[in-house]
Amino acid sequence: MIEALTDLLVTTRPDQVLRVAVDGPDAAGKTTLADELARSVTRLGRPVVRVSIDGFHHPEAVRRRRGALSPVGYFFDSFDYAALRRLVIDPLGPGGDRRFRSAIFDHGYDAARSVPERTAAQNAVLLLDGVFLLREELRACWEVSVFVRVSPAESLRRGLGRDVALFGSTDAVRERYERRYLPGQELYRTLAAPMDVADVLLDNERPDLPVILRWPGQEA
Repeated sequence: MIEALTDLLVTTRPDQVLRVAVDGPDAAGKTTLADELARSVTRLGRPVVRVSIDGFHHPEAVRRRRGALSPVGYFFDSFDYAALRRLVIDPLGPGGDRRFRSAIFDHGYDAARSVPERTAAQNAVLLLDGVFLLREELRACWEVSVFVRVSPAESLRRGLGRDVALFGSTDAVRERYERRYLPGQELYRTLAAPMDVADVLLDNERPDLPVILRWPGQEA
């Protein structure tokens, strides 16, 4: 799967910046996949710009204004999409100057980050991972979009194994997923149908045996 995706990214728009979204629900494996692709694409000689949506959180007061566990707030208030477009997506798009900043906010400290501006290579691949990247206002920004699918039950199972240190207990993790994250993802699927519009659809229910469900030019 990594070899196939790498070949797709290396050969698509080889003389221009290629903007790639790696989307999917919480704990689906988005970051792991994007990191593996970054290493693989780099090995084949194409420069990579690696960005995460986590560097573009809104301040906590904005993220939690509808309530700390609100799924509506999770979908609508978590991230500063205007800044993401202004500082990353548009500069790396057609006609952009290729000057970007990879992050502006540290949500762990709830504070702005000072990240220096960089200039992407003319043929760079932007690999941007995160939730909700195929929402209506962003979906036209990607030359290639990948959606990593896992079931809600598997998302919760992985979250219980991954996020205890972050939230303090398994009960807190379960509450966060069941009341905020999983319903927020359901809202996203209802409003944006990301699995229907992604160029590449992957089933990652079993990370040791991922399945490609859609490929560019093929029906799901």
